[in-house]
Amino acid sequence: MKRLHIHLAVQDLAESIRFYSTLFAAAPSVAKTDYAKWMLDDPRVNFAISTRGAAVGLNHLGMQVESAEELDEIHGRLRNLGGDVTAETGAACCYARSDKYWTTDPQGIAWESFHTLGHIPVFGDGAPAETECCVPPAVQQEPDGAACCAPTRSAKAASGACC
Repeated sequence: MKRLHIHLAVQDLAESIRFYSTLFAAAPSVAKTDYAKWMLDDPRVNFAISTRGAAVGLNHLGMQVESAEELDEIHGRLRNLGGDVTAETGAACCYARSDKYWTTDPQGIAWESFHTLGHIPVFGDGAPAETECCVPPAVQQEPDGAACCAPTRSAKAASGACC
C-alpha cells in the first residue's frame, strides 16, 4: 500500500510541531532538533517538516511504498513518461536509509518515490545543516526564494551539497 509524502521547509520548528500536532491530533513519530515527521493513517500520509536551509514552503512531494516491488512498479511508470528520473540506492536522508527515484512534474515540483530500508541517527550522509533539502542536484532549482524543487541546478546543488 502506498502513502503520500509531503515535506515542508519551516522557519520555526517548535511552533510548526505544535501546529501540526494539533491539526493531526497526534504527536510526531520522529522529532529531532531540525526535523519532525508524522506517519498518519487518516489521511494515509508521511508528513515531514524541517529547518534545513531551504526556502520556507513546499520542499518536495512523494510516494512512500512498502516493498521493492512497488518501487519498481512506480519506477517503470516514471520511465514510460520519458522524462529524467534520478535513482538513489541506499540514500541516507531525513533520518532514514531508502532506495528512491526522483523526478519533476510539469510544474517543476520534485517528486520522490521511495522504499524505506531503515532508520539512521543523522539527517543525511554528513550533509551540512545549511543544506537546502534532500532533493538531488538534478531536480533542484535556483535558491532565489522560490520553492526548492524545480529542475535547474543551483551552485550549491552542483557542488553536491544536498543529501
